[in-house]
Amino acid sequence: MSAESTAGDVAVHAPLITNDATILGIFALMLGWVFYTSSSKSPFWKKFYGVVPAVLLCYFLPSLLNTFDIIRGEDSQLYYVASRYLLPACLVLLTLSIDFPAIKKLGGKAIILFLTGTLGIVIGGPIAILVVASVFPEIIGVSGPEAAWRGMTTVAGSWIGGSANQAAMKEIYGAGDAIFSVMVTVDVIVANLWMAVLLVMSGRAAQIDAKTGADVSAIEELKEKVEQFHAKHARIPTLADLMIIVAIGLGVTGFAHLFADVVTPYFVENHPDLAKFSFHSKFFWMVIFASTCGVILSFTKVRNLEGAGASKIGSAFLYILIATVGMKMDVRMIMDAPKFFFIGVVWMLVHASLMLIVARMIKAPLFYMAVGSQANVGGAASAPIVASAFHPSLAPVGVLLAVFGYTLGTYMAWLCGQLLQAVG
Repeated sequence: MSAESTAGDVAVHAPLITNDATILGIFALMLGWVFYTSSSKSPFWKKFYGVVPAVLLCYFLPSLLNTFDIIRGEDSQLYYVASRYLLPACLVLLTLSIDFPAIKKLGGKAIILFLTGTLGIVIGGPIAILVVASVFPEIIGVSGPEAAWRGMTTVAGSWIGGSANQAAMKEIYGAGDAIFSVMVTVDVIVANLWMAVLLVMSGRAAQIDAKTGADVSAIEELKEKVEQFHAKHARIPTLADLMIIVAIGLGVTGFAHLFADVVTPYFVENHPDLAKFSFHSKFFWMVIFASTCGVILSFTKVRNLEGAGASKIGSAFLYILIATVGMKMDVRMIMDAPKFFFIGVVWMLVHASLMLIVARMIKAPLFYMAVGSQANVGGAASAPIVASAFHPSLAPVGVLLAVFGYTLGTYMAWLCGQLLQAVG
């Protein structure tokens, strides 16, 4: 059964709710409930979220509204608004806090393993689709929006950068809603299985590091540096702080649209052959502009706004976007997922194998391998979880590397998409 046929077989009924303002209100209540319960001290919720990731619910709950015809995701304008206005602002606010000098101080091995993880994902996708195509040849040779390779570009965006980059790849490569629904499922489940493996390994870090001969002396120094950095910059945000943060996020978004409106027609008219590289996509140039501005701002005093919660506001925008992505999903697509899960597993095995081999070769501490991997695959939502499993004070290291991942995510996921397009 293909993604196209499944989508076609789903019965169409008139939605119960059509007002986007009402739908947005429902999404806000859903997100509020998820974050309220996920931060609860209740033993029940601690156990529940120990099994079910909060981000999965942020996708899944809105998808139920679409699945049961309470709303019709394809008719709503909420995703368009979120992807065009909130996503660029999110990218700016998540990247402006990146501290390249601080990342350099983490040590060369940490950066090598992080970049190895990125490389594993970039080359793992094409390898996975070739391996799985030997069993399911129908997954290649498809050119429409439901082509497997298009859906895989969204997984690459998620596994290198995060949900914001995932949404960006969906738009840049034109992945259809059906294949995207399947790939979101593959993304979340495979990524969380790998995170579970890393958490188990963290409990045996001392034995593993001793066996590999890794030098862990830098870890103690790293703990102290991270604690000092956050103690220096963290503060209670004022209204002025919050308004400046919003101004930067939405201001850059406005100029990103202006830039895309000018650059895209130029490439369409003068370089028609570059369409295959997404140079004819306004969304592509908008995302590139926003990400680049975030990187540039990270070298200025603007990056100190992170202490006032710039990335938290960016994350709030991101979760609204996640909800609007979820509303376009149909959970009945899960039954069509086995071969795509196979792709996800092979893909993750390539990434994990490369990480483990390089870590062994350079005798890096398990901490660097685990956090470098999760900063790619899980992003800022879960990299701190893995980091804190080694020591609570190391959680910000996961955030730092994950923010670095946001910077690379758009560019490297786009490169992976080009490779996937060539193979698929």
